[in-house]
Amino acid sequence: MAKENIRLLALDILLEAEKKNVFVKDVLNRTLSGRQFMDKQDRAFITRIVEGVTEYQVRLDYVIDCFSSRKAAKCKPAIRCILRMGVYQILYMDSVPDEAACNECVKLAKQKAFQNLSGFVNGVLRSVARNREEIPYPKWEEDFVACLSVTYSMPAWIIRHMADWYGVEKTKKILEASLETTDLTVRVNPKKADGKDLMKRWQEKGIEAEAGSYVPEAFHLKNINYPRRIPGFSEGEIFIQDESSMLLYHLTDIRKKEQPLNILDLCAAPGGKATHFAQMLGEQAKIEARDVSEQKLELIHENIERLGLTNIRPVKWDALVPDADKREWADIVIADLPCSGFGIFSKKNDIKYHMKEQQLVELANLQRTILTNAADYVKPGGLLLYSTCTINPAENKENAEWFLQHFPFEPEDIRSRVPEELKHFVIRDNMIQLIPGLVKCDGFFIAEFRKK
Repeated sequence: MAKENIRLLALDILLEAEKKNVFVKDVLNRTLSGRQFMDKQDRAFITRIVEGVTEYQVRLDYVIDCFSSRKAAKCKPAIRCILRMGVYQILYMDSVPDEAACNECVKLAKQKAFQNLSGFVNGVLRSVARNREEIPYPKWEEDFVACLSVTYSMPAWIIRHMADWYGVEKTKKILEASLETTDLTVRVNPKKADGKDLMKRWQEKGIEAEAGSYVPEAFHLKNINYPRRIPGFSEGEIFIQDESSMLLYHLTDIRKKEQPLNILDLCAAPGGKATHFAQMLGEQAKIEARDVSEQKLELIHENIERLGLTNIRPVKWDALVPDADKREWADIVIADLPCSGFGIFSKKNDIKYHMKEQQLVELANLQRTILTNAADYVKPGGLLLYSTCTINPAENKENAEWFLQHFPFEPEDIRSRVPEELKHFVIRDNMIQLIPGLVKCDGFFIAEFRKK
């Protein structure tokens, strides 16, 4: 059997993601999962090219525009992706000679039936290779937004917002973190496993592991190719979840009752927070984990089964639709709401291309609709936990303040339960805003309210 053309495969992944407007990582994972026996080096090469081109897309397009008679945005999708792949190899992959990068991209153009544009591809890439040391990058003193945008490959409109929210220095830290490779964080299931025992098993398999920074059941793992093959995953001994998300349980005042606590998770897929509460509380909790589609419900079902949980019931329900049957049913409502995702650029580096400026307003309004419904589900004296994985104040602090103005809730003081290293990030007694680059976890927001 002829060996598969790995550059062509990488190109097809990038093209599919662009044409279907889906996340590159989803296409990459699906493509590689169907090629379990592919050579490890080939898999690594494809991953490096696909993730690198995606991560540095703004910068790559800038460089292309410096040397091309036709702007990258005006090129045909296949040619644009081929040029990005070539420039990425020239600028960032020392293991690939410039000559090979150019020649292979010319071949890709021909394989995609663009023989007539193969000379164009060759000319642009050879110009980049010859002039790589003289690329006229934007200067800080002339336009700091353009400079940061090209340096960190972030759309300029996002940088302008970040600078308004957090100032230029913190914005630089956020941007630096957006390009960093992050470890895989897992949560140990205390009902099934002991973290120290798992550490030994991981190390025996050559997996570097260390304890989490803020949460006792968290561990950071390095150099993971197949998360599902990590010792303990299939046995339900671990769940992949960032520490920022795990904090929600640890910041919550769980008051024991004679009857099980009713917990309602409104946007639960894939089930991280619901399963965390279920593991930690056991039979003290009766949890309903909701989401909007059958596909998302399947993810919750899969994780419940794998973790061996019996106190969660998945339910298909759109959080935007009020549910009169759940009025004042819940002791705790978890509202981890749809958001812009500006806290997880390092994990989903093409969020920055999918998100549009107008969507920030739309998402903030959508959250208010869900929070309005959520308020009705909380029992008097019960808790509403509001969280997002973004750093946009309009989706976080401003909505939390709006909520307190419009509903019969009071701030729940979380300060005493916040890890000492994170107390600097508490912005109100009931709110914490974690900022990527300044914490050892994702950017994340949590606010807690108790119903009067």
